[in-house]
Amino acid sequence: MNSTLGRLGEVATLFFKLGIIGFGGPVAHIAMIEDEVVKRRQWMTREHFLDLIGATNLIPGPNSTEMAIHVGYMYAGWLGLIVAGVCFILPAVLITGVFAWIYVNYGNLPQVAPLLYGIKPAVLAVILDALWRLGKKAVKSRKMLPIALGVVILLLLLKLNEVIALLIGGILGMIWLRSSDRNQTPPNTANFLIVNFTTGAAFKTTAVSAATTAHTIAKVSLWKLGLFFLKVGSVLFGGGFVLVAFLEGGLVQEYGWLTQQQLLDAIAIGQFTPGPILSTATFIGYIIAGLPGAIVATVGIFLPSFFFTAILNPLVPRLRASLWTSAFLDAVNVSAVALMVVVTLELAAATLIPKTAYKVDFLAVAIAMVSAVLVIRFRINAAWLIFGGAFIGWVAL
Repeated sequence: MNSTLGRLGEVATLFFKLGIIGFGGPVAHIAMIEDEVVKRRQWMTREHFLDLIGATNLIPGPNSTEMAIHVGYMYAGWLGLIVAGVCFILPAVLITGVFAWIYVNYGNLPQVAPLLYGIKPAVLAVILDALWRLGKKAVKSRKMLPIALGVVILLLLLKLNEVIALLIGGILGMIWLRSSDRNQTPPNTANFLIVNFTTGAAFKTTAVSAATTAHTIAKVSLWKLGLFFLKVGSVLFGGGFVLVAFLEGGLVQEYGWLTQQQLLDAIAIGQFTPGPILSTATFIGYIIAGLPGAIVATVGIFLPSFFFTAILNPLVPRLRASLWTSAFLDAVNVSAVALMVVVTLELAAATLIPKTAYKVDFLAVAIAMVSAVLVIRFRINAAWLIFGGAFIGWVAL
């Protein structure tokens, strides 16, 4: 019992801390989780962590939150699953709730741009450090490189949906990797269980999300508000940009619960608070129905992630047991790293060459380079880099 409570305490402390310093979006969050649970604490191998990333990218919900839930389950069982997820989400929800109260009562938002200015380039260094370590494990042979390059092309040039690109990379990569094995055996139905599940889920996203706005609600009620966010949480692929589309179509256009400006303010809150951007639901729920609305919306949008992760986690070792699905998982893993590279390039461009200035921000570049040296060469914890970057931004602006 003491051992279990001790592990739960470790999980709670770690993920509450990560929830506080978790700026930079899902890729940054995953980099911080990898640094803590693989490199520092060695709760799992880097190979298994990669497997979880690859599999998590193929189910709905916020990837970084689901990775936290995976780690909690692996280290401390079912209670760990709940504790890790709740503790990772809680800081963002509390901070967002405070901002919502300020917004409703005073009509404006606190100015945190100077802090974010210094935080973003520091986060880039943390991401690069994790990408290097994960990339070395994912690219197991030269045959992996064409898979990664193909996914980068699908994402950058063809602008393909992330989930579809990962599935194409996984399925074609599986065939490519197994093609050199003369003793290969055809995959059976059980081996393709995860492929069928994720493919079906990905192609059902549009249909289900359309169903969320197929009827008009004349009056806001808590259960209808909760149901709306539960549906969004159940079908959300693609991160923040897809979330904006769902919220705009349902809450502004169809239901009329929010104005366009309120939605933009809610998205801004989600961007500059730590933790998952889905905490935007807390802000929106508070605007629509006060504290009860904030609670209902938050529970609704995050609850599916706990169920999806609980179902997926036991399947991952089974995928490794089959030659075909093991190859599929390898291909998805390297595809997921390719996706992280693409997202990191976009973050770097937006951070170091802001569109408003159309020139290189040399102070941001300096923060990123110094942070990279500190994290890669001296293994400085990401938390210190976040606080250091925030301090520099506060002083500089």
